[in-house]
Amino acid sequence: MNKKLLQKTLNYYFIYAIIILITVGPAFYIVSNILYEDDANEDLYAIKKQFDNFTKEDLTIKDITLWNKFNRNVTIEKFNGNQKDSIFDHSYYDALNKDNEPFRVLNSPIKIENKWFTFSAKINMVEKENLLGSTVFLFISLLILLIIGFFIITKIISKKLWQPFYAALDKMEQFEIDKSTSGKLIESTTEEFNRLNNAIDSLIHKNSSIYQSQREFIENAAHELQTPIAIFKGKLENILQRKDLNSEQFKLIDDLNNTTTRLVKLNKNLLVLSKIDSNSYYEIEKINLHEIINNQLTFFSEQALSKKISITTELEENVVVSSNHFLVEMLISNLFLNTINHNVLNGQINIKLTNDRLLFSNTGALLPLQTEKMFERFSKSNPSSQGNGLGLSIIKKIVDTNHWAVNYYFIDRMHTFEIVF
Repeated sequence: MNKKLLQKTLNYYFIYAIIILITVGPAFYIVSNILYEDDANEDLYAIKKQFDNFTKEDLTIKDITLWNKFNRNVTIEKFNGNQKDSIFDHSYYDALNKDNEPFRVLNSPIKIENKWFTFSAKINMVEKENLLGSTVFLFISLLILLIIGFFIITKIISKKLWQPFYAALDKMEQFEIDKSTSGKLIESTTEEFNRLNNAIDSLIHKNSSIYQSQREFIENAAHELQTPIAIFKGKLENILQRKDLNSEQFKLIDDLNNTTTRLVKLNKNLLVLSKIDSNSYYEIEKINLHEIINNQLTFFSEQALSKKISITTELEENVVVSSNHFLVEMLISNLFLNTINHNVLNGQINIKLTNDRLLFSNTGALLPLQTEKMFERFSKSNPSSQGNGLGLSIIKKIVDTNHWAVNYYFIDRMHTFEIVF
């Protein structure tokens, strides 16, 4: 699943923050605990030093029992055989608190009246452990608050910072070269975004200008070619009427005439597409589709009959749409031509009209059409077809102009084009 660039950036921040939290928290606890233990060790050695300097010389073996009675945390024990100082943690039962509590203990060998004993000093670590826990908790809490605050602030700032980029991205996604675009991109204080905006504006302007020039050229060329082609076709038809032509000459002229007929259709379709692009068909009126289909049905039934194609209709009456009359006529005409030209001998055409859609279905190729380039200009599903590859392009253009939708289905060996109003 693709994610937005901003979301990816924040995710990286979040992962980094979690890593910091996981590593810094335990590290802070370990370091703090070591520091507290070092502090306790210093206190224990200070107690031992004080004992050596002020008490040891005056203490006798007889005094040990009395000393231990009045000093709970500094006692003289039997010699444990260890000639070196040792510091360790140990739990002792505290009769006052009636609970086992942690202590830091120093055992050190001492001589009293030339006899070895073990000096044992201990410090209660409960308060220090509580202080350590509170300190660690406070540190982690502050760290979490800092991470959350940083995350929220970064998200707010980044969203505002990246706003010009997303605005430029939206404009590029909505850009359609055959439609006029307007609106200035959001200015930014970031140099790179301003450069991006200027590049996009320049690209849109250049492409729109090129497209406009090409559209004007096609429209002008198609318009200028109408008369010469019509004259040429008229002369060919006149020649075909002559009786002094032999069969070879007649076939040659007839082929030229058929080619010219296709050229006339191509020129007409190019002119229609060009005028649709330039919004020349701007007059809108209420149109009864039932009437238009019935009017054209008579003409196209004769063409279908030549291929032994049967046509069945299921038309609701009084289905009215708001559109340009010429464009609707052209739409229906091209749907009829498509279903006839791409049909088979003894084929079938089904036409269905409801209040919100029109469906033209026909038999034909046994496999579904390739939909990727179906509506592109000069695209043909069958390269050997006599068509010019503009029929479906015109259908799509008319549908888009009216803000309708066109869909293609292949069900039960029937090719269906659906127009949704």
